Amino acid sequence: MTNETSLDPARTSSGGDPWQPDVLGTNYQQRTLPLGPDPDGEGEIFGTLVRYRPEETASSPADTETPAVLYLHGFTDYFFQQHVAEHFAARGHRFYALDLRKCGRSLRDGQSPHFVTDLASYDAELDEALRIVRAETGAPVLLVAHSTGGLILPLWLDRLNARTGSAAAGVIGLVLNSPWFDLQGPAYYRSVGTPVIDVLGRFRKTAALPAPAITAYGDSLHHTVSGEWEYNLDWKPLSGFPVRFGWLRAIRRGHARLHRGLSIGVPALILRSRLTKFARQYGPAVDVADAVLDVEQIQRWSGCLGDRTNIVPIEGARHDVFLSSEKPRAEAFGELDNWLDWLAAFRTSG
Repeated sequence: MTNETSLDPARTSSGGDPWQPDVLGTNYQQRTLPLGPDPDGEGEIFGTLVRYRPEETASSPADTETPAVLYLHGFTDYFFQQHVAEHFAARGHRFYALDLRKCGRSLRDGQSPHFVTDLASYDAELDEALRIVRAETGAPVLLVAHSTGGLILPLWLDRLNARTGSAAAGVIGLVLNSPWFDLQGPAYYRSVGTPVIDVLGRFRKTAALPAPAITAYGDSLHHTVSGEWEYNLDWKPLSGFPVRFGWLRAIRRGHARLHRGLSIGVPALILRSRLTKFARQYGPAVDVADAVLDVEQIQRWSGCLGDRTNIVPIEGARHDVFLSSEKPRAEAFGELDNWLDWLAAFRTSG
């Protein structure tokens, strides 16, 4: 992977081709999405849309039948999973990924990484990303999201479905990779803890939740420690970014909305690990379980999406099932392919 630095937004706002070379190198481009002043008071904000465009795709006629893919990352994350893009491309899908405001490529000096006080704020870049993908490909869009992105996307889809209808907007399905559907940990975090988070999230928005550094999951991934993956530690630090009360309040309000039931308007596939193993420091058990979320909570709340839902546990998977070791990773891609084949047949029969 090349050295990753954010491009100057002025390069893409002064005319000419809005797509510029991306930090991932050959066949990847990025496009800056200006979003105006930050509602949370941290200056001008931007989203960044990334596309994977291999030469054979760039020179071939547009396929308006095969869905394009729009991918969304989680917390302490950004798009770097080139093997995911290449897997979809090998199936004929045109692939795009979005780095949300203040995340990854979109983070600017002086901003708090990933900080928002309302998850609905992300509608601006999600709406724009969907518009661009539809305009460029003329194809329907399959949405894919991981972890916190797996909460953000269903909430957005519920609003989109109420506003125009998901199908009318061009969305045909949703794939969630270990979505964050509830607050993990002891039950009192969700009972007594939630009102406390609500108060602190209103009056001490930017204060960070006091917590010890936990590097177990990051150590299991990054090639400099115990993993096989290379990515920018400034954008995805091993111990994660600080969790701020205003952001956590937004997350808990999102959880509550999900638990009341959504109507996303499209079928969904949910991939998760079979086991949870919380740990502060790395050990072999972290490689074969979800070290971040409670997989039983994922199972419990997946039915709240409000449409056809298929939940598949992957034996030996990590929190990001597509960053698992080779065998569970191959199983996850196999389940994805099976579901995509089913989705194509379902759309044809409908």
